[in-house]
Amino acid sequence: MTVLVASDLDRTLIYSAAALALTMPDARAPRLLCVEVHESRPLSYMTETASGLLTDLGDAAVFVPTTTRTRKQYQRINLPGPAPEYAICANGGHILVDGVADPVWHARVLARLADECAPLDEVRQYLAATSDPSWVRKHRVAEDLFAYLVVERELLPEDWVKELAVWAENRGWTVSLQGRKIYAVPKPLTKSAAVREIARRTGAELTLAAGDSLLDADLLLAADRGWRPGHGELADTGWAAPAVTALPERGVAAGERILREFLKECR
Repeated sequence: MTVLVASDLDRTLIYSAAALALTMPDARAPRLLCVEVHESRPLSYMTETASGLLTDLGDAAVFVPTTTRTRKQYQRINLPGPAPEYAICANGGHILVDGVADPVWHARVLARLADECAPLDEVRQYLAATSDPSWVRKHRVAEDLFAYLVVERELLPEDWVKELAVWAENRGWTVSLQGRKIYAVPKPLTKSAAVREIARRTGAELTLAAGDSLLDADLLLAADRGWRPGHGELADTGWAAPAVTALPERGVAAGERILREFLKECR
């Protein structure tokens, strides 16, 4: 039986130094493996134990990294184990096949966005008009598909994200707050749609998934079984679904537990 495992990366399987501090503030320091370097600096980590588990998983299933990162940001990551044949970037905007974006899939995504939601420029203009330079550090556009802000969380007005979410909802967009980033993403741009396409291509009979943020909710709902860690946007809001297990573990310990659960199902 072919098993497809689609997992979010950041704060699910891999962690920045800041995320480690937030999710495991009092834990004994685990042995870590650096899996991402940017501008000659180590940026993301997983535990050595998780590294071994992911290597085993790559031999047991079709492992598909499934991320909101752009293609360039994803390609900075060097995961242990066999190189994935498929990867999903830009929240489903791109399917990579052996590292190369599939143009047919991307064209299908663009057609859906044009038909089903407000244009990116309208969202960018709203973000620029309503945000404040006192707490916004960067305005970014990812792959000409969605926008995000890098903010100072302690200065962010309490109701601003809620007001943005209401405005975006009426225009076919979703808002997600993850660490220091506020994402505005078109509703038709989903990880689940890309995962279904890969499941079709591979003939997968069982799909497993994991993720921690609101942008992972559709992915978890589309899977036969899913897991979410004890930290993150979904945990903070108490999000639950019948086929999704809410784990008590937080931080890199949750990453290890998720990989163990994947392997258990594969075996």
